[in-house]
Amino acid sequence: MAQPANLTGTMPGMDLLQIVTERARVEGQLIMVDEFLNHRVDPDVMRLIGVSIAEIIEPWDVDLILTAEASGIPPALACGLQADLPVVYAKKYVGPGNRYTFAREVASPTKGTEYRVEVSRRVLKPGTRVAIVDDFLAGGRTAEALGEIATEAGCQPVGFVFAIEKGFTPGRERLEAHGWRVDSLVRVASIADGKVVFGSVDA
Repeated sequence: MAQPANLTGTMPGMDLLQIVTERARVEGQLIMVDEFLNHRVDPDVMRLIGVSIAEIIEPWDVDLILTAEASGIPPALACGLQADLPVVYAKKYVGPGNRYTFAREVASPTKGTEYRVEVSRRVLKPGTRVAIVDDFLAGGRTAEALGEIATEAGCQPVGFVFAIEKGFTPGRERLEAHGWRVDSLVRVASIADGKVVFGSVDA
């Protein structure tokens, strides 16, 4: 799998692993990156992520980037701008709907709720080669739903890229069980004594 890009030319002296080390907070088994990645969005961090993900997907020859609202939009858009690719984001709804969409039900174990992930049938064309990009890989349920939606639409999910992967959760195994490629920029091996322990993205 691809190694994280050396992006020190974009943000002098920094890379995403160092940024997570210095700026993320640990709350139990949660890695909180809401001050720079998925709530307050730091444009320098997004540039780093956009360049790095674009480098990973460049040889995949994809036509479109697919993600889910809301926290997937910043990294997907940053990559889309860098790679000059359109971005489609799935919308999330609570409860059933009667919309002209491809949809999947997703259970959120952290929030204890279910929601629907939906993509309009008008924006996914059969034969499209799709890269799925998101901020976090943990349980992998939303990412799996996006891959299934792309497949149902007649698209080809070429691969998945995440800014941060929690390697001690089942998300990677869930996606790889479908035969899908999975990459991440930063892989967290564990959380010990309130600190993030990193692992190789090749692990």
